[in-house]
Amino acid sequence: MADVEITPVDHGWFVRPAEETADGSPRVVPLVGYVVRHPRGVLLLDTGIGTHPETDAHYRPRKHGIAAALAGAGLRVEDVDVVVNCHLHFDHCGGNPAFAAAPVVVQAVELEAAREVDYTLPGLVDAPGVRYDVVEGDAEIWPGVTVVPTPGHTAGHQSVVVRDGDGTVTVLAGQSHETASDFAADALALAAAGDPGRDGGPLPVPPAWVARLLALDPRVVRFAHDEAVWVPR
Repeated sequence: MADVEITPVDHGWFVRPAEETADGSPRVVPLVGYVVRHPRGVLLLDTGIGTHPETDAHYRPRKHGIAAALAGAGLRVEDVDVVVNCHLHFDHCGGNPAFAAAPVVVQAVELEAAREVDYTLPGLVDAPGVRYDVVEGDAEIWPGVTVVPTPGHTAGHQSVVVRDGDGTVTVLAGQSHETASDFAADALALAAAGDPGRDGGPLPVPPAWVARLLALDPRVVRFAHDEAVWVPR
């Protein structure tokens, strides 16, 4: 298989208010999407931040429109062949209505949840022209590019696993974890659990899919709300 190129896409940022952060202070949060250029076409993971007066007042976003965000990666909307949403909260699917020509890959449980009241912004999920490629569990999009369920933040959250032509693996983990440090903590907890010299006391228990992702031996794991990345120790 030919090489695959992965490019971050800057969708902007928003301010998570103090009542939604662990330390009680406001936090500026990036929204990073990813373009995967593959011999079969162009895949876009996440489409940016949606707009609603109440949501805008609460999160004070600085949004980069989808056309401008893609231009930063040297692309146009019409260049995108497949869209994947890690999940359907407003800050990940805000640009979906622009992609009537491209299918949107989503887990069935996520789409069902998103059609409930107060899950995401009205009008984003079933915007005119949006068509879904609904999957249940693992699904290969192209050779070497697979969506994998990584539930937790939402029941239908998914990540994209990309295997390059040389066999190396990149995981685009969306909001499976808020930060690279959070993922690192889970990875270290698994390593500690397998350490025969540990004291036997209780340890955190990460979701089972964390071990599955690590078993792929990824060279890097990237996230939607953190510009830092995780690499193996």
